[in-house]
Amino acid sequence: MVVLKNTYLMIGMGLSGGCAFIASYLMDVTMGNAEQYMAIMLVLLLDGFFGVIAGMKREGFKTYKALKVLKNIFAWVVILTVILSIELGFKGTSWLSETIIAPFMVFQMVSALKNASMAGFIKNELLNEILDRIDSHKGKRNK
Repeated sequence: MVVLKNTYLMIGMGLSGGCAFIASYLMDVTMGNAEQYMAIMLVLLLDGFFGVIAGMKREGFKTYKALKVLKNIFAWVVILTVILSIELGFKGTSWLSETIIAPFMVFQMVSALKNASMAGFIKNELLNEILDRIDSHKGKRNK
């Protein structure tokens, strides 16, 4: 009976030690890169906020569309965590998060601007001017 009790104790201690290691590793990754996590969450929340308001004006409030914001945040936080783990694990890959995440953030900001315009927070003329400055290589817009 004593051997069985010690076995359960050892299994429990091993599992709790493994969970503590993973939790402390994730805490170190997130706290060392808190700016990247905050940027992703804020950009997605901004886009989602304006998207939900624009959607309410078009077709009324849809719960499943609002929940997509949380799903997207979770997915991109997991993606960023994996990318940062790769950067920590392999020397010479410190460019990986900037290469993958920065274009995503640009597209999400353009989406947030479009949603803000559709929600009535930004005038269409102002949005067109902002987009023209972003895409200046395509030439002037015909008015």
